[in-house]
Amino acid sequence: MRCPFCKETNQDKVIDSRLSEGGDVIRRRRMCLKCKKRFTTKERAENEIRVTVIKRDGTRVPYDRSKILRGLQRACWKRPVDDAALERLVDNVEDIIFRNNEREVSSQYIGLLIGDHLRDIDQIAYVRFASVYRHFEDLGELINEAQDVMHRRATQAPGQQRLFD
Repeated sequence: MRCPFCKETNQDKVIDSRLSEGGDVIRRRRMCLKCKKRFTTKERAENEIRVTVIKRDGTRVPYDRSKILRGLQRACWKRPVDDAALERLVDNVEDIIFRNNEREVSSQYIGLLIGDHLRDIDQIAYVRFASVYRHFEDLGELINEAQDVMHRRATQAPGQQRLFD
């Protein structure tokens, strides 16, 4: 392991190890023996099933969890959504994708899954995500989608703000 502070390699000590994210990840607290600073690492088992994502333009790329997480973090920027909720969302989407045992999956299908889960977490973040994912042509399409979100979710979660008055 490489220390993120002093960049020293293999000079760390594991202080604590715990299972997290439903037992799918091992979280290790480490201390660098050189600079004495502490840092956290997470270990996740690689999925045996390799999935290829078919993009809109027809190109094929390997599935990358971090791309989904980055897109969600952009959609949730300055929103009251914690990182743990986003991790759970990605875990749920991955479970659905890997459970189907498909070798190839379209980016549109992944986007639909993410949108369905994100709509339940935060309406504003969902509209932000949908505006990029669905490539709205004009403001009217965006407004229609936002109104659809409002009508689908008549009951609001505690602390959730209304999208439009």
